[in-house]
Order: sequence, then C-alpha cells, then structure tokens
Amino acid sequence: MADKGKGRVNRVAGPVVTAEGISPRMYDVVFVGELKLMGEVIKLVGDRTVIQVYEDTSGIRPGETVVDTGAPLQVELGPGLLSSIYDGVQRPLPVLMAKQGDFVSRGVTAPGLDRSKKWMFKPTVKKGDELKGGMVVGEVPEGNVVHRVMLPPGVSGRVKSISEGEFTLDQPVGELENGHRVMLMQRWPVRRARPYMEKLLPDIPLVTGQRVLDTLFPLAKGGTAAIPGGFGTGKTVTSQQLSKWSDAQIVVYVGCGERGNEMTEVLTTFPELEDPKTGKPLMGRTVLIANTSNMPVAAREASVYTGITIAEYYRDMGYDVSLMADSTSRWAEAMREISSRLEEMPGEEGYPAYLASRLSEFYERCGRVKTLSGPTGSISVIGAVSPSGGDFSEPVTQNTLRIVKVFWALDSKLRERRHFPAVNWLTSYSLYSPMLEDWYRKNVAEDWNAVRLWAMETLQKESELQEIVQLVGSDALPEEQRLTLEVARMIREFFLQQSAYHAVDTYSPLKRQYEYMSAIKRFSELARKAISLEVPLDRIVALPCRSDLGKLKFEESMDEDLKGMPAAMGKQFSELGV
Repeated sequence: MADKGKGRVNRVAGPVVTAEGISPRMYDVVFVGELKLMGEVIKLVGDRTVIQVYEDTSGIRPGETVVDTGAPLQVELGPGLLSSIYDGVQRPLPVLMAKQGDFVSRGVTAPGLDRSKKWMFKPTVKKGDELKGGMVVGEVPEGNVVHRVMLPPGVSGRVKSISEGEFTLDQPVGELENGHRVMLMQRWPVRRARPYMEKLLPDIPLVTGQRVLDTLFPLAKGGTAAIPGGFGTGKTVTSQQLSKWSDAQIVVYVGCGERGNEMTEVLTTFPELEDPKTGKPLMGRTVLIANTSNMPVAAREASVYTGITIAEYYRDMGYDVSLMADSTSRWAEAMREISSRLEEMPGEEGYPAYLASRLSEFYERCGRVKTLSGPTGSISVIGAVSPSGGDFSEPVTQNTLRIVKVFWALDSKLRERRHFPAVNWLTSYSLYSPMLEDWYRKNVAEDWNAVRLWAMETLQKESELQEIVQLVGSDALPEEQRLTLEVARMIREFFLQQSAYHAVDTYSPLKRQYEYMSAIKRFSELARKAISLEVPLDRIVALPCRSDLGKLKFEESMDEDLKGMPAAMGKQFSELGV
C-alpha cells in the first residue's frame, strides 16, 4: 500500500490518537509514530483525524509522524487461511512468535498468508471463457477441503491465458484480455460485506449432534444463535462441540476479548481435536482468531469483522460455514471504551448509542445465500454472550436477543447440578422450528414435531408441578402427576444430559435422537395405561426397561437396542397386566 500523505500526532488518549496534516477517508489504515503502529481512521473533525490504534500507544508523543496508506483495513483471502491462528487484524501469531518469542513487541507485523509456500493450482476454466466477478477459476487442495480460487467481485472479462501447476500467492495463474492478472489471493475490506446473488430462506437445519439443541432448539443453516451464560456454564465446551460435530464444512472461531487462560485452552485443544468426518486434525477446516483481554481493545473491535469476512470468503466457494464469536460482550466493551475516549454521548450502562446497530450489522452478514458463482453457501453465527453477574437484562444480551432467532440460555443452577450441556429448557427458544418442520418431516420422521412438542409440554408440566412439590412434597400428588415428574426426569437425565467426553454419547444423529425420544414417549404412554389399571407407580419405575433406557446412550449398539426397545417394553408392561 503506497503512502498517500504524512501528518503528525496532535493528541493521544489511550488507543485513540488525533492527527493533523493528512486528508484520509473514513476507515483508512494509517501508521502512527516511529514504531509504525497500525491504526484505523474512525472520525474526521475539520482538519483533524481521529485514529484508533490496534496496539499499545505507550510512549507515543505529539509531533510524531502519521502516514496514511490510502486503503481501508483489509484481510488477505487465499490458500493458507485454514489451520492458521491470527490476532484481531490478521497477523499470524505463530509467525510473530517465531520472530519475537511469546511476547510480541509493538510495530511488528507479518503478512496474513505465507508468500513462500507453493500451491498446486488446477484450472476449471479455459482460454476464451467469459468470466464474471465471484466465479471460480480453479481449485487448490487446502486442509480438509478443496479451496476454490475465485475472481474478485467486480472484476470480469474473457480469459486470455490460464496455467496449471505450482504457484506462490504472488505469482499470477492467468490473465484476462482486459489485462487483469488472476491471482490465488485477493484482498477485501473487513467492514464491507461480500456480495451474493440472493438470500435464501433458512429452512435447512444445522445438525449439531447435541440432543438438547437439535431436538428442542434447532438452528438453521445461515441462522443466528446466542449462547449467554455465566462463568463455568460451558460456553467454550459447547462451542467446541459445535465446531467438531456440526455439519458445517468450515469453522471460524473468534476468541474476542476472552481471558488468556481460556484462549490458551482453545489454542491447545483445537489442534489436537480430530475431525470425525475425515479422521484428519480438525484444524484442517478451522481458522482461529485470538484476541485476548490483555490485547489492545481496538484490535478486539476489529476481530469480529476479520472473522466474518473470512467466513464470507468460504461461503462464496459454496461451503457451509459456522462462525463462533466468543464473546460479543467483550467486543461491545471495546466499543464502549473507544466511544468514551471519543467523548461520544453514552447510552445505557455507558455503551455507545449505536451498540444495537453494530450488533445487527454483524449478525446481518450471516445467512444462506446463492453465491455469485452459482452454488449455495451459508454462514451460521453462534455468538457467546458473557453478561456481568449472569444478568440477562443488561444491554448486550437484550440487544442480541432482539436480533438472533435462537437463544441457548446456559444456567448456573444446572451447572451446579452437573447437568451438561447446561441449556435451560424453560428459558431457551428457537424461532426457526416452524420453518424446519417440513425438512424434519421429510428427512427424519413424519411425527418428529409431535414428539418434540410432547417433550416440551412434559418439561413445562414438571416446572408447574415443582411449585406444588416444594409446598407439600411429591407423595401428596396423585399417581398420574407423579408419573409426569418421573417421565420429565427421564427426559432430563437420559435425553438432555449429554457427555462431551464420552466416545458414543458425544454425538447423536437425528434418527437416533428421534428413536430415543420416541422410546421415552412410548414408556410414558404404557405407564399411563398401567396407572389407569391401578398398577402402583413404584412397580412401573422398577421395570428393567426404564433403567435400560438410561444406559442406552453409552452403548455402541444403541441403534440396534433402540429398535428392540418397543417389543421389550410391551413384554414387561404386559406382565403388569397392560
């Protein structure tokens, strides 16, 4: 990027620097001071330019040089993104560590993609083909997927030449008749959404293999979900499970302002995780963006835009992408800190007045779309929210809930009872359920929705009965209501509880989820018949089929056992006279 002008520092207030003598555009990248600290123009006031700097500004003095690059904050998009670990402005952390050690000095930078590595390029177009922006020109093997090399949006023309072979990112692989050189890499401004043909309805579920999510609160491909929860409720483990098991081909994980020890856990465990679909390392289809709480707040504010731009790039190839943002609360806190230094009018709890619009702007970039090259791709965004003191009424949680369609509320009380995933089934919800009904009916079972609604209704009845139980005890209830409590307990302990660390229980296909819940429903129906015939509840609960249902989820032969369960239940209940 060529220098467009030089100015000097006039004022420094933390990460916010005011400069004079340059005439940049909004969101231009500038280099500040002798150390050439990277920053971004966020406000223009007369002849003064307000810059947010992505690094610590300690020691920067008025009078030091400010250089305008004339270009906005961009990310490099091309082969080599997968398996990479970046900071919030796409500096590769392993490369910086090799240069500097564990603690990176200010002003140190490196390109986002490796310029020395050669990639095997195989063209999918030929000389004379007419191309439009976003069309695929060739393929490169990368990680666990095929990287589809695309023409940048806005570029079009007829192919003059195209070559097959090994190329670095700086070498052209072809040329158009208008002189445009076709490269393996392109750049894109992070604050501008990448274009697509049309947005499609979210009517296909993102299958996660987590029973409480898929059955009770499903997320659609291209949908938005929020996971709010206090400390220790399992946000990180849930994000890891979604990364590992959801049927998205690409995972982008943005660790935005999380504690260093939590981010260390992610950075050490993710490279060791195995992709169950291919048997290769999970990092082969993952991009990690790490911006811990001790890193400068300005880079934290940029990190989610970096993440969503990389996700859009893989969506444009026709892939389903899931983006984990952990957590958007820390991102909002970074916005609040920068806003206060800009002396803007504060909104609720000191957050800037534009908090809601920034959140919606971010979530709006997700969706299932028809890409410029023709195929369908999607970005599903799962944003973890960390409300202070677990208070869901605070502004970030409330504004997020107005935007997202799925709310997976993690509950500290469930964590204390060792119930994981600690998703509260009474406060969580999914607004995608009606749109997904047809898909479940065609691909899983005709009565999927009836079974799901029965489970939700049973859990709701249990909640109402618990208030009476706390007053008079369960023994004072009629047998039928005591049975409702027992069946709800089976749903909670057998179905909703799921171990992320058990080889069999960690993932449950949709067919198995349906069969499992149907078996519990069948037990409930037979038990009600037995109650009507005045069979004592204690005898019903003591039946072997009840305990067998609880053990099933840990058995490798679970699918076969579920097929034989209705016959076994019928036999045992017939012995009770049902």
